[in-house]
Amino acid sequence: MLKENKMGVMPIGKLLFTMALPLALSMLVQALYNIIDSVFVSQISDTNNDALTAVGLAFPVQNIMIGIASGISVGVNALMSRSLGEKDLKQVNTVAMNGLFLTMLGMILTALFGIFCAESFMRSQSSNEAVVEYGVTYIRIITIASFGIFGEVLLERLLQATGRTTYTLYTQGVGAVINIILDPIFIFGWGPIPRMEVAGAAVATVIGQIIAFLMAIYFNLRRNKEVSFVFRGFHPSGKAIGRILGIGIPSVIMVAIGSLMYYCFNLVLGGMGTEGEVGMTVFGAYYKLQSFIFMPIFGMSNAVLAITAYNYGARKPQRIMKTIKLGAVTASAIMLVGVVLFELFPEFLLGFFNPDDDMLRVGVPAMRILCLPFIMAGACIIFGNVFQALGKSVYSMITSIARQLVVLIPAAYLLSLSGKVDLVWLSYPIAEVFSLVLSIWMMISVYRKKIKPLYNSSCN
Repeated sequence: MLKENKMGVMPIGKLLFTMALPLALSMLVQALYNIIDSVFVSQISDTNNDALTAVGLAFPVQNIMIGIASGISVGVNALMSRSLGEKDLKQVNTVAMNGLFLTMLGMILTALFGIFCAESFMRSQSSNEAVVEYGVTYIRIITIASFGIFGEVLLERLLQATGRTTYTLYTQGVGAVINIILDPIFIFGWGPIPRMEVAGAAVATVIGQIIAFLMAIYFNLRRNKEVSFVFRGFHPSGKAIGRILGIGIPSVIMVAIGSLMYYCFNLVLGGMGTEGEVGMTVFGAYYKLQSFIFMPIFGMSNAVLAITAYNYGARKPQRIMKTIKLGAVTASAIMLVGVVLFELFPEFLLGFFNPDDDMLRVGVPAMRILCLPFIMAGACIIFGNVFQALGKSVYSMITSIARQLVVLIPAAYLLSLSGKVDLVWLSYPIAEVFSLVLSIWMMISVYRKKIKPLYNSSCN
């Protein structure tokens, strides 16, 4: 008989803390190396911000790549956790193997995009040849060598699905530290290693990802006993793939929507002349900085997803509700800290990116406005992962589309007609208020349809 997993018996407060802390710490390290990566890139030139702007404009591609990997992994994570709750080990292994198959397809598509579409993507956003050249180089390196991040994300989610989140801290932490160490060496050159500038930042990134991937392989093979990989005689299962994609595609779409929003927001700023061009650089720096606040929330929301999915499979509604409430409150509290930091120390935060006077003039008010919706965003992120855990991923997708495309971009465009960049940033809090109201309404619906009926059959 399969022993009860800790996700079904450990007190929720302790369980969420022990599962979320390693994930939050590992993602904090990830966010830290993203910031440090941009800090080093910003030092490439003292006369312009071309390199920093290029890496910022390349962000949607990098985000889509990670989004595809995460989307597949979200589907695998939710189905594996549910199968573990149902004590169905055969289904656990079927999901894991088909997840690997989908990951390989994702790697191929990403590499093809980098080879054939990188230049046209960059030219659609900038006419500055230096920015285009930097961006194309960066995109091609990270996409062609994407097997590191794809493999790392999937295998870490397999560890998360069985509650072994501590190992994800090791893999991501080591990968990030290696990236941080290699960044200045490859960007500026050291000894026999030539100065590679933006290309060096990309090379350091993929090396860190590959090492993290290799560590994730080791931990799954040696420590994750509930999952086994049997390659001999493996054939893709249409049913398993369909279930994974059914949960994962909305997640991919949500990331794609975020990347499209980022791209369109830069187009809005780019249409505002010189002031808008400075705004594009500020927006890129902001995205790096806000990841340091958001990444711990994403880590905790992944723990909420796994715990919720497991206890849904085990038909334990009280544990589901405790997880949701504690997750939302904790996320909002963490976000409050972020608001305080961005409101009180915007000059200090922007100072990491070698800013000139124009960047500070535009960036300081931008930081103070863009942080206003942080607290609302924390709760929305938790609700989104609960929707995915309970098989309602489409709700997350609807919320994301409404916030980022239906509200945010039109609001940004209308505000840009004033000719004042400071007003464009107000589109963010406007969109987040709408998103929170919609998320709460959908959460009430999910409770009535998915959670409340469990009380009638619960043994708790």
